[in-house]
Amino acid sequence: MRIGRRDVGPMSPAYLIAEIGINHNAEVAIAKALMDVAADAGCDAVKFQKRTPSICVPLEQRSKIRQTPWGEMTYLQYKERMEFDRAGYEAIAAHAAELGIDWFASPWDIPSVEFLEELDVVCHKIASASITDVPLLHAVRDTGRPIIMSTGMSTADEIDVAVEAVGTERLVLLHTTSTYPCPEHEANLNAIHTLRRRYGVPVGYSGHERGLQISVAAVALGACVVERHVTLDRTMWGSDHAASLEPHGLRQLVRDIRIIETATGDGALRVFPGEEEPRRRLRPALLATA
Repeated sequence: MRIGRRDVGPMSPAYLIAEIGINHNAEVAIAKALMDVAADAGCDAVKFQKRTPSICVPLEQRSKIRQTPWGEMTYLQYKERMEFDRAGYEAIAAHAAELGIDWFASPWDIPSVEFLEELDVVCHKIASASITDVPLLHAVRDTGRPIIMSTGMSTADEIDVAVEAVGTERLVLLHTTSTYPCPEHEANLNAIHTLRRRYGVPVGYSGHERGLQISVAAVALGACVVERHVTLDRTMWGSDHAASLEPHGLRQLVRDIRIIETATGDGALRVFPGEEEPRRRLRPALLATA
């Protein structure tokens, strides 16, 4: 399928997404700086999160007090403070166009789907937390746009229901483990093969681990999309920064993924140009002693 500027699937280079999420800390300037980092590293897209807090925040959590960079406030007030308005997202869209990268978001409720549709995003992302929200899945399906859906903290039966709700025609599934950060023994990368066999759709990987090795290995196992959180500094205030990649790490990840893709090759058995001289030099001797 095609997402924004890129074909996405097993015959194409991995579509690389820098997950900004809420690491912008409610500042458009930080969001733009993170977009610059993603573009400089060679990512194909950046992703945000879009919520309507009055819908998404559970009743029992709304009045809980939270310490924030803007002072003490309720959890509902904090979540409202973290949301960009239309002008903020229009600035993000314009900056993405200047950089030549795609942008989209994870809508957590139906009004957010409608909001993002007005901004003409290239696709919609279903977060692992939303995979059982069938009305939301139907709303995203009905936009007719490509769908990227994470499968963290989900059973096979729950994924079955979600895939049935959105259909497979425009779907990419992402294997992920929703532990922040994800330990190596919970990564379960062979689930990439399981998802591909079970649903017959392109499958990628959304990583929450520390380091780069697991995400690179996912590409070696056939992941056609890779999503990683990005931050300017892992010590910044906020819940997702510690499990994110800093600029140098993101650049290194993109570099290593592209090397792995080149090294994977097409699998054909043949003699490569670099082998011709050793073949001429070494084969006669081997044959003579056979």
